[in-house]
Amino acid sequence: MLINWNAREFEVFLAVAGTLSFRRAAEQVHLSQPAVSGQIARLEDSLGVRLFDRTTRQVQLTASGQVLMEQVLLLRNQSEEAVRTVRNVAELRTGKVVLAALPSLAATVVPAALARFAQRHPGVKLQVVDTLSGPAFDMVRSGQVEFALTAANPAYADLDYIPLASDGFVLLIPVGHALARKKSPLRWADVASLTHISMPLPSSVRQYADAAFLEHRIRFDPYYEVEHLATINAMVAQGLGVAALPEIAAVVAHQNGLVQRRLVEPDLRRPIGLVSRRGRSLSPASVAMVEILREEMQKQSTPRRTKPAVST
Repeated sequence: MLINWNAREFEVFLAVAGTLSFRRAAEQVHLSQPAVSGQIARLEDSLGVRLFDRTTRQVQLTASGQVLMEQVLLLRNQSEEAVRTVRNVAELRTGKVVLAALPSLAATVVPAALARFAQRHPGVKLQVVDTLSGPAFDMVRSGQVEFALTAANPAYADLDYIPLASDGFVLLIPVGHALARKKSPLRWADVASLTHISMPLPSSVRQYADAAFLEHRIRFDPYYEVEHLATINAMVAQGLGVAALPEIAAVVAHQNGLVQRRLVEPDLRRPIGLVSRRGRSLSPASVAMVEILREEMQKQSTPRRTKPAVST
């Protein structure tokens, strides 16, 4: 049975149940006594039970009235708790942020952003999945993460993409390599014949490297393919080859035995942005996290006026 009750009727009922007086209840809820009596009568009619025993001298709750009072108090407490919970989420006292990020970002800008966010909002839980660009888009689409920080990809046009920053490419070189002595930028075509260490497809790093060499009609065929930046760095440091990496990814390579030289002609920029489900608003906590991520990315990436990057 569906009964069309409202919060005002519950308020009137509780006032009568609490004061056991229609007159005092009317004063409490700022209604006339006949209006209070009418609302109680409508409640009793809708339930088919008497809620109060009335005489000219006193008002008493019936057994049914006692049960209703207990349930209404429970509903009121649950409503107040619901309001508190929503306000806590809106005011970032509680909540959860689940995001995906490219490995290069998960090892650089994301930890710094997490630390700042956790200090400001210690009650919000944080979860990060470091993964390649393709899986990151898929996780957003399936709802496994609320948003992803990754490179643009037109193949996922059903998702929203907001650019945040961009980074160029550098060549990671062993310190003893002949090219390490040069201070000027290196041309992609001039390093094509070197032994390259790169990420496998469909990583954005590999797609951009492929596109850069294709501009010179060179098919990129790296000698080694590995998925983790730490492995690439270690292999380059051991003299096994060179690696073309985005600037943010190369930040991870600050160790002895490695030098970096900017790659030009083409001077590609890899756009990095926020990917989210179309038509779905981010939670207040995620909105705050995105702003901090934007600030951290701007610290590590200074846009230059260059040839537009090839989409991945």
